[in-house]
Amino acid sequence: MYVQTLPWVANYDENEVPPFVLPDVLKSVDGTPIKDTAAWEANRPALLEQFRKVMYGARLPLADKTEYTLLHEKKEALDGAAVMRQIELKFSMNNGRSHKAVMLLFIPAGATAEKPAAVFTGLTFNGNHVVNDDPDIIVTGTAGEEFRSFDRTPGAQTRRFPLKEMMARNYALAICSYHDFFPDAAAGWKKSILPLFISDEEFEPRPRNISAISVWAWGLSRMLDCLETIPEIDSTKAAVIGHSRLGKTALWAGAEDTRFKLVCVNDSGCGGAAPNRRLYGETLFCMCRQACDGFGHYWFTDTMFKDCEHPEDLPIDQHQLIALIAPRAVAVHSATEDQWADPRGEYMSLQNASPVYALYGKEILTATEPPAPDTPVGTDMSYFLREGKHDLLPSDWECYMNAFDHALKG
Repeated sequence: MYVQTLPWVANYDENEVPPFVLPDVLKSVDGTPIKDTAAWEANRPALLEQFRKVMYGARLPLADKTEYTLLHEKKEALDGAAVMRQIELKFSMNNGRSHKAVMLLFIPAGATAEKPAAVFTGLTFNGNHVVNDDPDIIVTGTAGEEFRSFDRTPGAQTRRFPLKEMMARNYALAICSYHDFFPDAAAGWKKSILPLFISDEEFEPRPRNISAISVWAWGLSRMLDCLETIPEIDSTKAAVIGHSRLGKTALWAGAEDTRFKLVCVNDSGCGGAAPNRRLYGETLFCMCRQACDGFGHYWFTDTMFKDCEHPEDLPIDQHQLIALIAPRAVAVHSATEDQWADPRGEYMSLQNASPVYALYGKEILTATEPPAPDTPVGTDMSYFLREGKHDLLPSDWECYMNAFDHALKG
């Protein structure tokens, strides 16, 4: 039977997955049964607090002052399909400390204050400039350049952002670089947003009860704060989306911030949609102990270093995190060649969150086995297993937009 030890080797054999039992999603933190939505809502704060304590860390406060400055606007972007804006978000404290991020926003050309557009909100690897090859897009995310490979090529990841298709369906897109909130490195703490809220002494060796994921999730919520001020955007119709480690982030952001009406979780793996107890592909142990070729352990709390060895002893698992999104819509995507992210496990968590969605009368996933590749299933809870590798592609976006269509009708 597969056992996690150092040097760690990933398990990709279903027969080697140790037996495990997921916590009962309809049992409250104090052990009492949950029989209706009132009981679930009463239990929700305590369950969120368990996830903060065990995995993601404390929720950050707001800055003392937040300012939004329009840096650039192009009214005929994407060959006339969109208005493009770049907005500086400046967070300041009364002690004089401040931190900035730049949000790139594409608004469908037909959106107005009278007919505002719904919006997808997300973070991007590298910087905003990889989203599209428009030369006017500011290079952002340079705080991460010191720590890891950084692509300054305009439009380097256009495959991940089918902007014209989104605009045609009347969906806006708001993007920031994740490096602007927390440079993705073990040494990124002091260049993150955190110096606004904690003292210099608390960075040694690393801050307690906080994580990069919680900081990135905080950034997504602050982006939504800004979107609430833009007339052409209907901020009550906002989705959050993330891929890979940012899929983990989107899931946590969606659980914490109920303003997001749809949570899109793409190839997120363990610590995201896949169960922590299921030792297949990526595991908490590998991220915290092996550090995944130099990154991962700072994604979670400082206590996870010791807790990751025995995920079966944790009081929570990821199906409960998905359930915390209810009754709002959730869409989980996997890829056939991305066994690292454990597609079977990602579907398992989604399906095991179904009892909570059922309490709200939502359409649930009843099949215990995941669907065939390229066969999307579900509405309020949806799942898509795409043929191919670890990536975010137009076929994923097609399903996410379909899920958003359904959520907005509801």
